[in-house]
Amino acid sequence: MYAPERHRAILDTARVAGRVEVKSLARQLDVTPETIRRDLTALERRGLLLRAHGGAIPVERSTLEATVEQRESEHIDEKDRIAALAVQEITENMSVILDSGTTTIRLAQLIPTNLNLTVVTNSIQAAAVLAGKPGITLHVLGGHVRENTLASVGPWAWDALHGISADIAFIGANGITADRGLTTPDVDEARVKSAFVEKGRRVVALADHSKFGREDFAVICPIYDVDAIVTDSSVDDQTVAELTELGIEVMTA
Repeated sequence: MYAPERHRAILDTARVAGRVEVKSLARQLDVTPETIRRDLTALERRGLLLRAHGGAIPVERSTLEATVEQRESEHIDEKDRIAALAVQEITENMSVILDSGTTTIRLAQLIPTNLNLTVVTNSIQAAAVLAGKPGITLHVLGGHVRENTLASVGPWAWDALHGISADIAFIGANGITADRGLTTPDVDEARVKSAFVEKGRRVVALADHSKFGREDFAVICPIYDVDAIVTDSSVDDQTVAELTELGIEVMTA
């Protein structure tokens, strides 16, 4: 049995039973426990399973959304590289939308102050980074601030976007698949992200490799609404090929 076949069998078992165990999978698939552990690690990196003692659970069974502090400690080097590549998309006199997310916060820290930019964000942390910087006209969306993401959401946030059009929108997501597009756990946050996608003439998603293959509850947008994705070099070649075939530019840092 090839690795993709094992991965599908592992996922199917996990989704039916609610969890999988290394020893039972090794017997079921007639491979060594070490092979199963590597498979579980690969599936976790794709955002499809969460490792647990002796096995794993499907990500759909995990109802806990990570906090900003938790996400800040994950894939640090990858996020830094993604932000460094993404900032090259910003040129003089641009209007820029910055979505909430730990990678977009890093992007905010790298934005030059000599380009005469207009920046719109719903991220309290990104706003704090950019506030008062020369050469940046900052617009911060109001609304209810979500505790887990420190992002403004709700009617005040999306109503404020009426009548604007930005040169580029940088969007964060918890999950990315070709079938379901960009997803995130919270419906209100997804609605603001969707509005950002609509308002950006160029839409660039920022996502480390762990986001690919994962599907969360609320849909932000179909995959074809995204012009480009900036990710890290650990993303698998099959994913890159699939997205490229759909006409999406994939940039790896």
